[in-house]
Amino acid sequence: MQRRQLGKSGLEISALGLGCMGMSALYGPPGDKQAMIKLIRAAHDRGVTLFDTAEAYGPFTNEELVGEALEPIRDKVIIGTKFGFDIDLKTGERRGGTNSRPEHIKAVADACLKRLRTDRIDLFYQHRVDPDVPIEEVAGAVKELIAQGKVTHFGLSEAGIQTIRRAHAVQPVTAIQSEYSLFWRGPETELLPVLEELGIGFVPFSPLGAGFLTGKIDVNTKFAPTDFRNSVPRFSSEARKANRVLVDIAKAMAERKGATPAQVALAWLLAQRPWIVPIPGTTKLHRLEENLGAVDLLLTPEDLSAIDAGLSRIKIEGERLPVAALKMTGL
Repeated sequence: MQRRQLGKSGLEISALGLGCMGMSALYGPPGDKQAMIKLIRAAHDRGVTLFDTAEAYGPFTNEELVGEALEPIRDKVIIGTKFGFDIDLKTGERRGGTNSRPEHIKAVADACLKRLRTDRIDLFYQHRVDPDVPIEEVAGAVKELIAQGKVTHFGLSEAGIQTIRRAHAVQPVTAIQSEYSLFWRGPETELLPVLEELGIGFVPFSPLGAGFLTGKIDVNTKFAPTDFRNSVPRFSSEARKANRVLVDIAKAMAERKGATPAQVALAWLLAQRPWIVPIPGTTKLHRLEENLGAVDLLLTPEDLSAIDAGLSRIKIEGERLPVAALKMTGL
């Protein structure tokens, strides 16, 4: 497994991480716990060192799963988790929107440490920006946690560039997490240049477009009743039909390279910057192995130009994932 550094932080991790959310929630019924523990450990056996979770996934159950799975190899991995939603720390009840009051952040950190069975959180993200709490107070609270040894690195998810700058001035930000893929290239306009300037790493979630870029989803695909994609406009039958041309571009390149569309989509992301570390999720070993194969897929400048030329002719239909799914998921 190749390794990368998240910006100038000195944090070195595998070139691909593992997003664990779907093992417990949001993509239909949760996976079998023991099978998911086995899968997480299999990922580490194959070189993965970054594992992503959040208190909101479940809530709590995903952190508990990740904590149990990684406990025997805790010092060999990097765990990223997130705070920032208004969740009752005793019951797990979602009480409303965001909550990044400093005292709540500190209470969440202590709860996360117990669920993750660890003495420190390697990468602690604000899950969503709280409009009621100045980002300087948020960064200051995490700075205190870092001084106490409970947290090692600070991250932000779905934050705007001015928020990032203000937070970074108080406590250096190690990583930004946001959607980025062939399906959504919004970060290229402003976010990526700012991250390069500040020396911050980028951890794209939904790097496979919530499964669409695998080529396995078409207009006839039926999702489980509890799958959040049922409520995402981008996954309506009309949008899937219109956006299928995007998969065709990935498939055409995959055929040329002896790869799969998913591998092309991940290799394309890896080729954009050396400090980008995608976190595709899966509940299946063969998909995990397929995804990890992207690390060894070299896309030449000519390949990348061909993909870009194809993408320039496409208008993606439907809202991007977080806009449509934020209230119910906290992706």
